[in-house]
Amino acid sequence: MTSSKYEDPAAAGEVRLWSAPPVGETAVDPATGGEEVLPLPTPEEIERIQRQAYEEAYAQGLEAGRQAGEEAVRARAAELAAVLRSLARPLEALDERVESELVHLVVAVARQLIRREIRTDPGHIVAAVREAVGVLPSSDATVHLHLHPEDAHLVREALTGEQDEGLWRIVEDPALTRGGCRVTTEVSQVDATLERRLAAVAAQVLGGERADDAGA
Repeated sequence: MTSSKYEDPAAAGEVRLWSAPPVGETAVDPATGGEEVLPLPTPEEIERIQRQAYEEAYAQGLEAGRQAGEEAVRARAAELAAVLRSLARPLEALDERVESELVHLVVAVARQLIRREIRTDPGHIVAAVREAVGVLPSSDATVHLHLHPEDAHLVREALTGEQDEGLWRIVEDPALTRGGCRVTTEVSQVDATLERRLAAVAAQVLGGERADDAGA
């Protein structure tokens, strides 16, 4: 029988069936001994990575900018507060000066009004004298009425014929302002000068510390 060179595959060894690898799976390079080879990123993945990196960098820069802005605002606020504090002190002094000037202005206006009232109605000075004398304690002592010369003339005429005319003595004093008087006896005196009366009014309205300002 003629011998054949055909060999049975089963006799020659194990037979393996080859099949194509699935698409999309990681390929295995036979030359590397079966080590896994990572696939290259797609253009979409590269774009996504770049966009993510940009957004992270932008967020970090935005936070740094916000912190820097807050620090700048705090610094400006501190500077403004310092300026306002420095301005407050001059304003307080200005308020005191304005108040003092207003006191003098009010007193000056009141003085002019009183002078005009005396010129138009001499009875005002007579009333002021009677009020000042009424403050004195009861006594038979002679009362000295210190008056401006023009007011002295008016009071002298008004007191002529009074029952107690002999107890009055008028003393002309050019240094006194019209509208006021000073009443004295041997044991007491009453300061009813115009300046003193205006100072008393100013003290009631603005406080005792302004009494001297009003009388100046």
